[in-house]
Amino acid sequence: MKKLFLVIVAAVAVINISFSSFATEDQPVAKVFAYYFHGTFRCNTCTKMEEYSREAIEANFQDALVSGNLEFKAVNVEDSGNEHFVNDYQLYTKSLILSFVRNGKEVRHKNLDKIWEHSLNRQKFIDYVAAEISGFLKDAQ
Repeated sequence: MKKLFLVIVAAVAVINISFSSFATEDQPVAKVFAYYFHGTFRCNTCTKMEEYSREAIEANFQDALVSGNLEFKAVNVEDSGNEHFVNDYQLYTKSLILSFVRNGKEVRHKNLDKIWEHSLNRQKFIDYVAAEISGFLKDAQ
């Protein structure tokens, strides 16, 4: 009975090692994160900017989202554990930040500060965000 148990444990360990090596092979070496940073209080404009950001990404970069080369995250900087983003990216208001990561390390980032300028024009907002993300994704390929 003990031998059977040990054989089963060994088989499970080998299977886990095999699956974990496949998981790391499928993960992209380079990736772009689009972070929409906000606080707990959210005005209509701030909510719209997150909505437009998500729309720009989902409408224009479906392949990059599916492949894992692009990821969108809305982050409340006031939630516990997220405060560091304020210093990391010198945030002073709601912001859309693109972060290019290679081998798990951020190589560069950019604050898309013109989202405020385009917040009243949905199409200009989406075009601006899409153009900026396209530039970052070229580096990720």
